[in-house]
Amino acid sequence: MSNKYEVVIGLEVHAELNTKTKIFCSCENRFGAGVNSLCCPVCMAMPGTLPTLNEQVVEKAIKMGHALGCKINGTTKQDRKHYFYPDLTKAYQISQFDVPLCEDGHLDILVGDELRTIGITRIHIEEDAGKLIHDDGRDDTLCDYNRCGVPLIEIVSEPDLRSAEEAKAYLETITTILLYLGVSDAKMQEGSVRCDVNVSLRPVGAQEFGTRCEMKNVNSFGAVYRAICYEAERQEKVLDAGGVINQETRRWDDPKGESILMRSKEDAQDYRYFPDPDLLTFIVSDERIAALKAMVPELPTARTLRYVSDYQLSRDDASLLSLNKARADFFDSCVELGGCEPKLISNWIIGDIAKLLNERRIEIADTALTPEHLVGMVKLISNGTISNTAAKTVLEEIIEKDIEPETVVKEKGLAQINDSSALEAVVDKVLAANEKAIADYKSGKTNVLGFLVGQCMRESKGQGNPNTLRDMVTAAIEKL
Repeated sequence: MSNKYEVVIGLEVHAELNTKTKIFCSCENRFGAGVNSLCCPVCMAMPGTLPTLNEQVVEKAIKMGHALGCKINGTTKQDRKHYFYPDLTKAYQISQFDVPLCEDGHLDILVGDELRTIGITRIHIEEDAGKLIHDDGRDDTLCDYNRCGVPLIEIVSEPDLRSAEEAKAYLETITTILLYLGVSDAKMQEGSVRCDVNVSLRPVGAQEFGTRCEMKNVNSFGAVYRAICYEAERQEKVLDAGGVINQETRRWDDPKGESILMRSKEDAQDYRYFPDPDLLTFIVSDERIAALKAMVPELPTARTLRYVSDYQLSRDDASLLSLNKARADFFDSCVELGGCEPKLISNWIIGDIAKLLNERRIEIADTALTPEHLVGMVKLISNGTISNTAAKTVLEEIIEKDIEPETVVKEKGLAQINDSSALEAVVDKVLAANEKAIADYKSGKTNVLGFLVGQCMRESKGQGNPNTLRDMVTAAIEKL
């Protein structure tokens, strides 16, 4: 996009809450069940049925509201939002209109090295609709009503985002907070988090917003990024050609990389909101609101900034560590024990430990690893007892068994050899087998030194002190 226009972005994030049952009935709230096997007359709104509000839905929404600095409306209600669509048998959705549960908040996000504050207009609770199934081999559309009544929170941002990069960072932070709070599984691939993207353009320096277009149910961070880039370019072409942007709803087709017109965009009056007559106004006490606030942990952005400030971690390492609450909690526990550099602990957690956990598709709590054992292993590296190579073997043992690192070192004979006299034979053998590398080094290709030291480490079965070996290899070559 050219520099003539500024893109203005607002996001509406729909997150499914991980309650055991649905929002207004006792049907199980679970993904992946057989088609139409988790629905009942209540969630399908059959005549004569009455909804009953799930208390857990309210509490989980309030926790998210606290996390985003919102004002919590302790007295609120549910409203009917009317629209005719086959995924909602009753032709209305139970949502909230003029008095949302949470409003007037904000979210701090990190975009590169910049801290940006994005306004949060509101968070309200509502029920999800069914899922339409379009099969290319059929002329009709099928519907799975299992998702009817699944509890949602809708998080509506202010139009404060100014780039696709910011929008992606915003979504990543929202998703991480949902996981930190334990209110949603946040699995975008299962539709647990979906996003409606509103995009408009205005001339650089202008104060008034342009006409926005909305793209519905974009379900991945990458797709949101691509959709915004496409829509901004599309609108720019229309404006440059002298055209007018119409307020409309579009469908983002990610495989084709384009948005497709669905309908002109509705405004609030088109939905004919009115209070739901089957659900009473509900009240949450000040004491309960305060108790829920006390349950909110330190959040990922604040944690990232603390790691950078207190432990001098790089912004990238701190962000990566903060993305996973369990691993960040583990890191904090290690640092509290003291005795080794936080940077070294961070390197192991986001490096080898993360690799092992990801390969096995488990979390740190599913292993035998303890903060005491990891700190103990890092101390052995720092004091020269074992090499980094040997530490990998130690890690594989202490992540599987409740065993002291020192015991592993002793049983497997992993102690590092620091005595140069004990390493002379290793160095002599490696140099005798690598005459070309020696010649390259003498001709100025000093990077081969790393190769030779690596060969010595292999010959010593990972027990040789690499610094000692480096000095010995350098001295031996100079004598040749």
